[in-house]
Amino acid sequence: MLDLLPQVVQQHYFGSICLVLLLVVIITLILKSIYSIGPTQVGLVRKRFGAALPEDNPIAFKGEAGYQADLLMPGLRFKLVLVYAVTKHPWVQVPAGQIGIVVAQIGQPLPIGAKSAVYTEAFGNFTNLSLFVEGAGPKRVKGQKGVQRPVLSPGTLAPIHPVAFLVITKPQVYGVPVSEELRGRMKGDRLSYTVFGLGESALDVTRIEPRATESGHVVDMVGVVTTLDGDPLPAGDISSRLGGFKDIEEFKFEAPAEGETKTTSPNSQLIEIILGSKNDQHKSYQDFQAFLDKGGKIGLQHDPLLYGAYNLNPFLVRVEQVPMLVVEQGQVAVIKSYVGLPTEDTSGADFKFGSLVKPGHRGIWEEPLRTGKYPINPRIYQAEIVPTAILKLDWSKGVTGAHGLDARLEPIVAKSREGFIFTLDLQVLIHVPDTKAPRVISMVGSMFNLVNEVLQAALGNHFRNKLGNMEAVVFIQSRQTVQEEATVHISEQLDEYEVETKGVYIQDVILPAELVEVLTRREIANQEIETFKMQQKAQEQRVATEATTGKADMQRDLAKSAIGIDIRKNNADSRMQEARGESEYIKQTGTAQADVIRAQGTAQADVIRAQGLSKAEGFRAQNEAIGSASTTLVNIATVLAEKGIQLVPQILVAGGGTALDGLAATLTKALAGSSNLISPLGKSEKS
Repeated sequence: MLDLLPQVVQQHYFGSICLVLLLVVIITLILKSIYSIGPTQVGLVRKRFGAALPEDNPIAFKGEAGYQADLLMPGLRFKLVLVYAVTKHPWVQVPAGQIGIVVAQIGQPLPIGAKSAVYTEAFGNFTNLSLFVEGAGPKRVKGQKGVQRPVLSPGTLAPIHPVAFLVITKPQVYGVPVSEELRGRMKGDRLSYTVFGLGESALDVTRIEPRATESGHVVDMVGVVTTLDGDPLPAGDISSRLGGFKDIEEFKFEAPAEGETKTTSPNSQLIEIILGSKNDQHKSYQDFQAFLDKGGKIGLQHDPLLYGAYNLNPFLVRVEQVPMLVVEQGQVAVIKSYVGLPTEDTSGADFKFGSLVKPGHRGIWEEPLRTGKYPINPRIYQAEIVPTAILKLDWSKGVTGAHGLDARLEPIVAKSREGFIFTLDLQVLIHVPDTKAPRVISMVGSMFNLVNEVLQAALGNHFRNKLGNMEAVVFIQSRQTVQEEATVHISEQLDEYEVETKGVYIQDVILPAELVEVLTRREIANQEIETFKMQQKAQEQRVATEATTGKADMQRDLAKSAIGIDIRKNNADSRMQEARGESEYIKQTGTAQADVIRAQGTAQADVIRAQGLSKAEGFRAQNEAIGSASTTLVNIATVLAEKGIQLVPQILVAGGGTALDGLAATLTKALAGSSNLISPLGKSEKS
């Protein structure tokens, strides 16, 4: 049909088609050149042609071909598609509780030995690429390739150039890797933090906080810091301390002001200086550039981190959390320092068991740390906890104190003279004065050594030697004496280490089976003897009980009898008193009567004497006149007449005798019939 149209019409038709196609192409190019950049996106521009870039720089700052330095910000942006290619990339976003690590792919090369790039505050969050490359700050510091020292804080949202910088976060790695090695490790179009050798927790904010143990006990923690960049440590040093130990070397003791009651020793002030952290000078290693500028060195750091959250670069700072040094009541901590000024012994020439030094010097500090919590680096300061309360140690199986020092102690095994083997459970009480603790540790090294080497050897040898010279039975009988001797011996041994001995006690003795059998039989025999004695006492008690019962039954009669005895005794006492009174009365009366009778008798005697003398004179005259016989008869007759006795008989029979004979017979009859004989004195007496 075209062949039928006129030539002009054909030309016009083709021209119209070309114009339409051109317009379509132009519109397409325009549309293709317009980019809608999202609110959290940037447009990375790549120029398709132009001058070649320098080999060491992947970004064009002067219109060269390649990735351009300027990014397209959010909104509608135009870049001619024929000249430029634009790719969209998200803004860098760091999640809460995490950090972002910046790795520069442009800039100056790192100095030899450097692990990270120099940084100045003018770089900010690395959003101004021109300042980073051309230099910023008073010293015109230029950015360097590699790991950047600061990290992006949690919550950071920044339009960072995706080619100039790679930003490593836990969710993803932002940016376009330039290195062939990194591109080869990409999975799809993405990189992971594991490609850079980082662990899962490396991109978390570092938190130092208490930790609970399996038993539920809460332990305070500190962070021991090791830096991976910086100048090497001075020769002989094992850790970095800002300024070294010049402050200790220049220390001058500040005596308390006049009037102050509180005093501190020079050692206490030195300890405060050493424990005083210098982390505030570099924001606790978060400003790593400040750390290096102030003289921080690579390696183990002197000052640990305390409780808190820290944004630390895992490529530059490693933190190991360890328990804080806690000194409980009844303890001290003797410090062995591996850093500080050279050793200057202060123990004196007589002390030959190591050196004691002032705090801040290498060696064992002469001043221990007392009750408290201390943020001290255990990698450079070894703390030996010394119990200063009474320490109980058990030589027994299954018995261990909370201190754990006697966990390895076993019962003492000793042999008697006869070969019997004894097993002794012992308990020892010792005391280390707090002021002597550094000297003790200097001599023995640790409390573990004191218990398991010094004390174990002294105690074991003593009991083995002692029992080896004793018979088994003697040992059993003199156990108390052996214990006292052991206390004296151990006291003498530990005095050399300036440790006090409070007691050595034999807790238990495990006897050999043969000896137990012998002693058992002996004890059974003794018990039988005791049983027989008890039975005998029981019988005696039964007899006494029965006697008591009988006595109780007769108690009423006994009481009556006792009362009767008392009554009779009282009556007898009464009569005795009456008799005694009557006797006294009779005695007095008799004395009076005797005196009367004596007087009367004396008077009568005088009368009778006078009468007798008178009669005697009469008798003498009669005798001379009538003779003695006649005188006798006349006097008898006279007496009988006076008594009324009949002298003339009623019947007189006269014989051949004389009248005198008749009278004599009459007198004889009278005397024979009478029951009384009249005495010359007129008194009658019983014949």
